[in-house]
Amino acid sequence: MKLVIHPAVDAARFLAIADAARPMLVVNAADDAEALREIADANAFFGKLTPELLRAAGKLVWVQSPTASLEHYVFPELIAHPLTLTNMRGLFSDVIADHVMGLVLCFARNFHIYIRQQLEERYEPVGVKDSPHNNFAIGAGTLSPMDRAHQHLGDQTMGIVGLGAIGSEVAQRAEAFGMNTIAVDPVNPAAWPMEQLPALLAASDYVTICAPHTPKTERLFNAAAFAQMRPNAVLVNIGRGAIVDLNALADALEAGQVAGAGLDVFEAEPLPAGHRLWKMPNVVITPHVAGASPRIAERHLAVITDNARRFARGDALVNVVNKREWF
Repeated sequence: MKLVIHPAVDAARFLAIADAARPMLVVNAADDAEALREIADANAFFGKLTPELLRAAGKLVWVQSPTASLEHYVFPELIAHPLTLTNMRGLFSDVIADHVMGLVLCFARNFHIYIRQQLEERYEPVGVKDSPHNNFAIGAGTLSPMDRAHQHLGDQTMGIVGLGAIGSEVAQRAEAFGMNTIAVDPVNPAAWPMEQLPALLAASDYVTICAPHTPKTERLFNAAAFAQMRPNAVLVNIGRGAIVDLNALADALEAGQVAGAGLDVFEAEPLPAGHRLWKMPNVVITPHVAGASPRIAERHLAVITDNARRFARGDALVNVVNKREWF
């Protein structure tokens, strides 16, 4: 049996993969031409598969994608081919869930406002005007404007769109903060079916998108979806940018249909200069870094070595995907 890697990986990673794949022959293709030659009799492939490489492959049984997302990886011939495709899902789940809760806390505790005020050297609790110190003189048992302007997360509902590995980690963290959690997912029996998305939107104070980009989720969040959200709700998107119509989101934020948005992914990246979202005080933008962590490289290598070992032994592979559904 034979495994072809392309683009080539560094020496240390190659040795780890080759050791795991024994007794398979492992080829670290240096360029496109070598990959095209070597894939002719290869049983397995790790890297960026192209239509040209697939046409040249006569024995290909398994392909390991180097990414978790597949919208830029799959193509019609690959979908139709009987080979098994696996991806890198699960590498980022805890890291991304941490990022989600960072954004949630930002809005719950008004950090997005206080950071901007700090740059202006302005000391002004949200909910209090002119004389912030008077707020503390309100009698015991009386709810102050400052108190009302800061959320107690135990009173909030987290709606999760996509209860896969990432969504499940988000749910765990939200529940640890005392939040009520609800979710929709097309396959997870622990969640509501996707047809219940309007009900989730109507019930949620925070809506977190953890879904992959698929033909069914593209622009799932459009003007109609935002109209179904609570006016006090915050949208968090750490899924894929194509799921949210950004102009419709900006319209909803300006109209007060949605209270805020924490965005790590966008339809076009980077977010174009001059887009309305850049200047909105109720929007927090991070540059597609929710999955960044010093642990990712080792986890990435662990998936490919584990699957190489499994394939060489004839064992079941992990992270098998539905090519037609892109996840």
